[in-house]
Amino acid sequence: MTQQFGGLTAVSDFNVRLKNNRIAGLIGPNGAGKTTVFNLVSGFYQPTRGTISVCGKPTAGLKPHKVTALGVARTFQNIRLWNQMSVLDNIKVAQHGWLDYGFFQSVMRTRAYRDCEERIDREAKDLLEIFELENYANDYPTNLPYGLQRKLEIVRALSEKPKLLLLDEPAAGLNSKDMRELIRLVRWINETYDLCIWIIDHHMDVMMELCSEIKVIDFGQTIAEGTPDEVRNDPAVITAYLGDDNI
Repeated sequence: MTQQFGGLTAVSDFNVRLKNNRIAGLIGPNGAGKTTVFNLVSGFYQPTRGTISVCGKPTAGLKPHKVTALGVARTFQNIRLWNQMSVLDNIKVAQHGWLDYGFFQSVMRTRAYRDCEERIDREAKDLLEIFELENYANDYPTNLPYGLQRKLEIVRALSEKPKLLLLDEPAAGLNSKDMRELIRLVRWINETYDLCIWIIDHHMDVMMELCSEIKVIDFGQTIAEGTPDEVRNDPAVITAYLGDDNI
């Protein structure tokens, strides 16, 4: 796929096939086009050329919420939580795609409405308990420590029951202790849930430890891909990050 903004080509001829139950990585210098790729996959942008499919279904012309319904959930480089809603409600509202009642049922408070709301509340509380956030259920996210806000955003994305989980710089701003917890959390999610995890991050130690395969882009073009060791020792990658492969 290719994405252009006017005369600027942000991503050029990008190709990837993600496999289930894998942790894959996407890295590159600042401005390389990494978040643009995630915006394309999640439906925020439509590619200028090329196609995107999720579980075999094309996403052409679909709005982001329709792409989410196909099985794509994401977090963002800058945390995006609803800070005027409780931690519990942040999880519950993310499940809007799984509502099985309509406007009339919600107005009339029918049995279908009550049953669905009870199920969503139960599932949200179960998730908070699984991820050890139940003690913060009634707090506002802005009052949580930064590491827990990152964790909550991941849990909220998981509540959408994705097949592909996109993590955009999940380690940004974390201290070393929170970073170790993030690595443990992502591994546990990969082992527990039936999904693929695709990560962007500038912390190479996190990427090298978590990812089984990594793709590297620079100025919108793929310059390397392979295992962490293959990517780490690729001259093109060294040049992109350090500016001179003789360094």
